Amino acid sequence: MTTATPGQTVGPFFHYALPYAGDRDLVAPGTPGAVRLHGTVRDGAGAAVPDALVELWQADPQGRVVQQQGSLRRDGHTFTGFGRASTDRTGEYTFTTLPPGGVDGGLPFFALTVFARGLLNRLFTRAYLPLSGAAPDALLGSVAEDRRPTLLCEPDEHGYRFDVRLMGEGETVFLRYPGH
Repeated sequence: MTTATPGQTVGPFFHYALPYAGDRDLVAPGTPGAVRLHGTVRDGAGAAVPDALVELWQADPQGRVVQQQGSLRRDGHTFTGFGRASTDRTGEYTFTTLPPGGVDGGLPFFALTVFARGLLNRLFTRAYLPLSGAAPDALLGSVAEDRRPTLLCEPDEHGYRFDVRLMGEGETVFLRYPGH
């Protein structure tokens, strides 16, 4: 007889096993052209989530999808296009990286995955660079206009800010992929 096992939520164990040295530095701080992508992960009540984990995938500045190994043991010069950052007590995460280029003529974006306690599965989203007058691409154009700002980075003096709201007013638009 087969019995279904109960579902489980992800986390809150991320800070014990998943972070590693250099996980959030896709390039060394001070690298020419380096920017900081940072923001806060907040729950439905607007409270900071201090034990979330954010993963980032991105194209290189020329819009090439990077397929280099070395994310877990960075050598200081190979750009792998992948990083992982834990949130701190204030729910802040940060990456040091290069601005992505648009892939196949699309708008440039950071692909983010969010893991946080209470979620039944990870969440996927995109953090588009500011549009600067560009028309939305197919995915961004398919999102209701009033929700599009939840997918846009805000430029600041360090690079780009992208806040994640897990639910509630201003909830970030999350994506569902086939088979997920």
